[in-house]
Amino acid sequence: MTESKYDKGMKIRREVLGDEHVDRAEKNKTFLDGDFQDLIVEVAWGSVWSRPGLEREVRQLITIAILAASGNQHELEIHLRGAKNTGIPLEKIRETLMQVAGYGGIPSANSAFAAAKKIFADDL
Repeated sequence: MTESKYDKGMKIRREVLGDEHVDRAEKNKTFLDGDFQDLIVEVAWGSVWSRPGLEREVRQLITIAILAASGNQHELEIHLRGAKNTGIPLEKIRETLMQVAGYGGIPSANSAFAAAKKIFADDL
């Protein structure tokens, strides 16, 4: 039997973000956002993150860069925690955020570095 996109997405989401984050998100689903949360799992994680063309670490770094450049601070922090969870080296996070500075703007990178310093405080 073929694994559904939802099941595949939930597996990847747990691998990247960790069980604690996913369990909390699942517990906090409501009538208002439950369908949206399921859409995230199926589309973002089950359709995009499961594609074979990029290694997981590359996808994580691209996601961090996009979220930083677009000013999506809350989601950026979630994915920085995911990078810590999966063991992405701090030097790769730093270089990704330097790339954001050059192409997405210094204010965006500044905010992203502040978030990364908070999340990786124990590793600095």
